[in-house]
Amino acid sequence: MADLAVLFEHPEWQKPLLAALARRGVDAVAVDLKAAAFAPDVVDLLQGARLVFNQASPSAYVRGNTRAVPFALSLMRALERHGVTVLNGADAFAFELSKSAQAAALSVLGIAHPRSLAFNDVEAALARWSTWPALLKPEQGGSGARIFELHGPDELRRLLDEQPSLWAPENLLLLQERFEVDPAFGIVRMEFLGDELLYAMRVVSHGAFNLCPSPVCNPGDGSAGHCEIPSAAAKAPSKPVEFFPYPEVPASAVEAGRRIMAAGGLDVGGIEYLVASDGRQVFYDVNANSNLRPAIAAHFGFDPFERVVDFLLRRLESSVGRARAA
Repeated sequence: MADLAVLFEHPEWQKPLLAALARRGVDAVAVDLKAAAFAPDVVDLLQGARLVFNQASPSAYVRGNTRAVPFALSLMRALERHGVTVLNGADAFAFELSKSAQAAALSVLGIAHPRSLAFNDVEAALARWSTWPALLKPEQGGSGARIFELHGPDELRRLLDEQPSLWAPENLLLLQERFEVDPAFGIVRMEFLGDELLYAMRVVSHGAFNLCPSPVCNPGDGSAGHCEIPSAAAKAPSKPVEFFPYPEVPASAVEAGRRIMAAGGLDVGGIEYLVASDGRQVFYDVNANSNLRPAIAAHFGFDPFERVVDFLLRRLESSVGRARAA
């Protein structure tokens, strides 16, 4: 029997975590979601693992791995029916997959967020949307894929006429309010383990939408990443995406992040916000597949993957304790 099963789709992202687990002697099985099968009545895929950690990515479809996402959801729902503890399980993953659900949750929480409109028909959307420029985003996002800045109704019509594939995989898109931000400051991403802030960083995009913090996606030396997403910016970014430690993150932002994590049922996650011109913290993205950046954590004096292993071991001990009590 394995102690832990890690569900994954991206071939590179989980390597640092799996290496950290091996260093600590944790018996872990890595389950590749791209090509797999499971029997719902016995769920025999995971070698009897007592704890499951979901690291599936919404952006799987841009790498040709569209089938990984529905497989992950079905597998986790079956596991949870069998009483298996799944971190970032089916409900949390469904929350990550839906930008409209995130916007609704932020509204209920009273947390500032971009005004959004979900639609499956262009003319229906334009009958209710008149604020330009705006961002077009897929309902199921990830890695900044398929985000476009648009300046009017005709641009939206033309874009979707010329690129109907942008409707995939959900056939649901969003128009979202665009905010001007200080380009030198960028946006803020906070990484959480449970309700504990692991670290915060500023991300300076230089016009890019793919702000994935994994070094294999945005290498520190500016070289091409393993999961390069074609830029949808009006022009190519002038410089590589830059990441900076942000120890001064306001307590109010951290508290809002904790509330979002709880509302989404996330065990591990990355929460992003921007600072609007009027000073408001505007939250706009929730990531359950939280890719960590070792160089940022090193500034704070630790290895982020060792912290994740500590977190997983605590949850494993808790899960085993509940099983014994039962």
